[in-house]
Amino acid sequence: MNQKLNRKINNLEKIKRPSADELFQFISLHKEDTLLDLGAGAGYISLPISKYVDEVIALDFDEEMLKYLEMKAKEQSITNIKTLVSDFKDIQLDDEKVDKAVASISLHEVKPLSLALGEIYRVLKSKGVFLCIELEEAELSTGPRVSSEKMKEKILRAGFDIVQAFYLQAKVANQPVYIIVAQKND
Repeated sequence: MNQKLNRKINNLEKIKRPSADELFQFISLHKEDTLLDLGAGAGYISLPISKYVDEVIALDFDEEMLKYLEMKAKEQSITNIKTLVSDFKDIQLDDEKVDKAVASISLHEVKPLSLALGEIYRVLKSKGVFLCIELEEAELSTGPRVSSEKMKEKILRAGFDIVQAFYLQAKVANQPVYIIVAQKND
């Protein structure tokens, strides 16, 4: 494994954040679901959620990171994770392919955000649920952020209905985190 990838993996795995299982309480999961994990990285969402659904599609633009995720899945005897090297703005999936989509602290990097949200909407089935977990824009933010108000506005503009929105008690990398649960109702 190259040093750059190793550093990236170490950074991702050292981030202090709530357990992924805690986040799953905000989205009802069914054993027959196909779930899209946007910005899957080292598998923070993909690995633990795989036991609750039929299939996880772990999407990331970094092929090396996805190879690492495949290795971790194999070590844990997880066979229902499929990796997909793709851009958020042009998701290489058919229309209405997934039941649920989760973007965990990954959308703040995407420009224009409207294209990514449109793609998420496109690949979700009717009544599909989108769970957006993001860092709130704050005075001391380091790096790009999208405020919860702006994210809600953009999610609505993409065609979703907001089911609920709130802040977590826990912080990620010492920054406030919000969750928006949205549904495709068409």
